[in-house]
Amino acid sequence: MIIYDVSLTISNALPVWPGDPPPDLRRVLSIDAGDAINLSQLTCGVHTGTHIDAPSHFIRDGVGIDVLDLDVLVGPCLVVHAPDADAIDAALLDQLQIPSNTTRLLFRTRNSAIWACGDNTFHTDFVAIDQSGAEWIVAHGVKLVGLDYLSIAPFDATVPTHNILLRAGVIPIEGLNLAGIEPGKYQLICLPLKLLNSDGALARVILTRNE
Repeated sequence: MIIYDVSLTISNALPVWPGDPPPDLRRVLSIDAGDAINLSQLTCGVHTGTHIDAPSHFIRDGVGIDVLDLDVLVGPCLVVHAPDADAIDAALLDQLQIPSNTTRLLFRTRNSAIWACGDNTFHTDFVAIDQSGAEWIVAHGVKLVGLDYLSIAPFDATVPTHNILLRAGVIPIEGLNLAGIEPGKYQLICLPLKLLNSDGALARVILTRNE
């Protein structure tokens, strides 16, 4: 079995959504400084790096991250490659020939090249799922969708896409690094931190497939 880590590495250089608290990872105890142990502290927003949005992120009475269904977060998934797309809309999704039984769908776009080259600048022109794409995803029974930038929704239109998906119970994974991941079928393991009533959580996400 081959394991692919598609999570972003958390560091102080990692970009965040404008206005979100930046990650602050620091050593508070150090063996080199005479302490008995090394001990680090992390301060960051729950939507840092590779993370999951809970319904409560956009929906007033939505549930928190700690009650999301693990049966959706773990299982077979399909990675599709849309290298020339400027947006993931319904027209593009019709062209991608996605099998009708797909329940977990990850999109590799030109966004992944940003992570591959180590670019830590926040980009506003990233490829995202627009309203028509979100409606397509819900209509076709997809239960989990992942994208290779810090939001599944366009920078200047975050609310419609999130509302459509979260109200339908679709779980969004944001901040994937799919650079080098070939399109096709994989097993997905996505485990967000179990934070009580939180609107989101950092996650370690891997894909696996047999050799």
